[in-house]
Amino acid sequence: MQGLAKQIEEAAAVIRSRWSGTPKAGLILGTGLGGLAEQICNKTIIPYTEIPHFPMSTVQSHAGQLVCGELSGVPIVAMEGRFHFYEGYTMQQVTFPVRVMKALGADTLVVTNAAGGMNPHFDLADVVVIDDHINLMGDNPLRGINDDKLGPRFPDMCEPYSHKLNEIALQSALELGIAAHKGVFVAVAGPNLETRAEYRMLRGIGADVVGMSTVPEVIVAVHAGLKVLGFSIVTDICLPDALEPVDIQKILAVAATGGEKLSRLIPKVFDSLS
Repeated sequence: MQGLAKQIEEAAAVIRSRWSGTPKAGLILGTGLGGLAEQICNKTIIPYTEIPHFPMSTVQSHAGQLVCGELSGVPIVAMEGRFHFYEGYTMQQVTFPVRVMKALGADTLVVTNAAGGMNPHFDLADVVVIDDHINLMGDNPLRGINDDKLGPRFPDMCEPYSHKLNEIALQSALELGIAAHKGVFVAVAGPNLETRAEYRMLRGIGADVVGMSTVPEVIVAVHAGLKVLGFSIVTDICLPDALEPVDIQKILAVAATGGEKLSRLIPKVFDSLS
């Protein structure tokens, strides 16, 4: 963990040398949701390959760059493309950028993802404000020796997603005429999608949407003392008795439609942070 603290500072130092701002928030853009980065003003773009200790994004739809600037007047650092456990990275590598965001000065993390919808009331491209989560990834980014300077040994998870930010997001969606649900996100390791029996099981334990990301970053954000707001876009319908083979290109197209909603919703939420 002492080595981790040093790596965090080395990465933060490089970002500070390229961008003079102090972020209020960090933003993680999931699969197909990178379009929001186009709204960031006064931007500085830093490829992940130029930041020490950052992994490389191997997912085709992820740009693999950090975008620093302002959104609705709020200084932010945005990940245009995230890292996944299924890419072969450790949980510590997957969550490293969240540590760097905290070191740069952020006090809030906004995280987005594309997810499978298991709640029959959800439709394609719907926005889900994540109210809680279930970790079924089989690992945890906090395993190992704890550095108390980075966060407590046993962080409390009674409110991993800020109730206050959730209410702001839901009210903002209402004002914009965007249908938004509250829901429970369950994270699995991937990269394969789930079987019908697995979808039944996941729905049975209380999950509304399922994906292969987000939970590790949120755990580290809570450990670091960040407030968290999470969004899922429903990109495929995962009802066991009506399951169809997944078309990745269709998922990306639906994600883009949902991303257009988030490109209006997130800046409005940020208005309340500015």
